[in-house]
Amino acid sequence: VSWLVGYHLAECRINTFPSACVLPKHRNLFTERACCRRQSHFVYVGQDISGSPVNVDVGTCRAHCGGTYDAGLLGYSRHSSMLDFLRSKKVPSHPCSDDHAALAPSCGVTSTCQPTGLRVSRVMLLDGLREVEVIEDCHCEARMSQCLRVPALKTYHPDTPYETVVDAGKCAAPKTEKAGFSCVPTKFDAALVETPNKVELVQTVEACNMEESCYRVPYVEYYYEVTYSTDGVRKEMVKEIDVGRCLGSCTPGNRCLLRNSSDPEGCLLWAEGSGNTCIPQGYESHTFLNQHGQIRTVLAITSCVCQP
Repeated sequence: VSWLVGYHLAECRINTFPSACVLPKHRNLFTERACCRRQSHFVYVGQDISGSPVNVDVGTCRAHCGGTYDAGLLGYSRHSSMLDFLRSKKVPSHPCSDDHAALAPSCGVTSTCQPTGLRVSRVMLLDGLREVEVIEDCHCEARMSQCLRVPALKTYHPDTPYETVVDAGKCAAPKTEKAGFSCVPTKFDAALVETPNKVELVQTVEACNMEESCYRVPYVEYYYEVTYSTDGVRKEMVKEIDVGRCLGSCTPGNRCLLRNSSDPEGCLLWAEGSGNTCIPQGYESHTFLNQHGQIRTVLAITSCVCQP
């Protein structure tokens, strides 16, 4: 322990004024290395029906637990707009924060800090109802040796008589990924969630695979096809066509509205946006005779590409 304390003292003396650096007493540096917990992560989602700005603490699982990033956002609701908030924002920089003592991985090299579950919150905005996924808590989760589908619990309609927990699934990436490829969903299923107004269909992940950022997934459609034998006998059958869909993202759409003055890479407040679209690149035609004796042509996606 003595060499760790000496290291942090030396670091403070090099990077800060000696009088500004005070290490807390009775700190267990080995315990801090096993830290994995939920931290605040605010996302600006728009304006509510009264015109007031809405920011939601969706949370994030921090692998290095030190100082928090949410303290500077407590006064946000007092401002009428995001611009006023950013103009009035003054984040003091403290040269000797707890972040200096949290440089080691929290879960070790064989695990990663991941959410234990998500809560799907609904926010009414000017442009309609929006669902926001909020991290409830975090834990150390073992790293996978290959791309696999793993359980991911989501709570819909929390704190209501219609509260429902669904295993929506997620893709767990392997320790090492091939350049340009990611572990992404390739097959989907659905679950029914009861609500006061209707029954909702929630999409769940059934299978995962290593794919490029913009990729094609199967999407099957069924049609009635009519054929005639050499003897002129009419035969009706069901024709299955995998028309495909394009999924994935091409460029990150989120942008940082407010950065932490003590950590330029840390973002205090995010604004969501959209990047370039993943669109079909290649296709093939399926032509057949339908029940009404008409020739029907269905196009099926064969490949996808990021829109320039």
